Amino acid sequence: MELCLGTVQFGMDYGIKGQKQPSVEQAVDMLDYATQNGINTIDTANAYGSAEDVVGAFLEKKTIARDKLFIVSKFRPNLLDDVGQDKYYEIMRNNLENTLSRLHTAYLDSYLLHSARYIFDDEIIDTLNRLKADGLAERVGVSVYEPEEAKKCIERPNVDFMQLPYSIFDQRMEKAGVFEYAKNNNIQIHSRSAFIQGLILMEEDEIPPFLSKAKPIVRKISLLCNRHGISRIALAMNYVKQQSRISHLVFGVDNIEQLRENIKLFEEDISVAVVDDIAKEFRNIEADIVMPSLWKK
Repeated sequence: MELCLGTVQFGMDYGIKGQKQPSVEQAVDMLDYATQNGINTIDTANAYGSAEDVVGAFLEKKTIARDKLFIVSKFRPNLLDDVGQDKYYEIMRNNLENTLSRLHTAYLDSYLLHSARYIFDDEIIDTLNRLKADGLAERVGVSVYEPEEAKKCIERPNVDFMQLPYSIFDQRMEKAGVFEYAKNNNIQIHSRSAFIQGLILMEEDEIPPFLSKAKPIVRKISLLCNRHGISRIALAMNYVKQQSRISHLVFGVDNIEQLRENIKLFEEDISVAVVDDIAKEFRNIEADIVMPSLWKK
């Protein structure tokens, strides 16, 4: 498994604490540092504020050859909700061309639908593959949220990439058999939300009122990590690292110190037995805690 640098923080204020986005110069420095330290995969999206422009500023510097990088971006959500099928190609092509222009690149290594429900629409998936045939994306897929969406991705022969949420707090995909289902399918899987926007790493008294239900869970993981003498970041990463079907762990950072620490901790191996033992304590966390889209702020 490898790391993939997510860039939502580079384009907008993001996270439970509403962390402020870094300057363009700071974000480009982080992209430089990441690519000089073994991370060659970058995840962004048309809906992440100015994130694509930031990645584009980095690519324009040409500190690393484009063919050494794997760039993922996503079709802006909901754009096809109120239009006829005859407009799908025009709208999707225009959005992808906007992304390529902002990124200063001629193609994407993977282009994903950001509205997961679109995976059930044959016409949208066929149109996505037209863009692939046009040479604008090497792979196409979907950023999913629910196990049913993930299984539909696996079933489709013309979807070859999927991004999904997976963490020690959010074990829904594993429990639903998604990874086992994907075993004999040639689909690349990236996981996101290993830290659930920083929730796993927070102190109990930092948790905002709208997530008060998470306090005993955060208290428990803090106690368990202290008992075993391990950091919560290393535990969160090691949990994801154990899933062999996932090729990349997508993570985001607010500053270069975080980036350095995460790269270092990713290399730290924790006993599988310890990780499994701790993970059992978090098998049945409610969806409205682990899915930020359900948070009632």
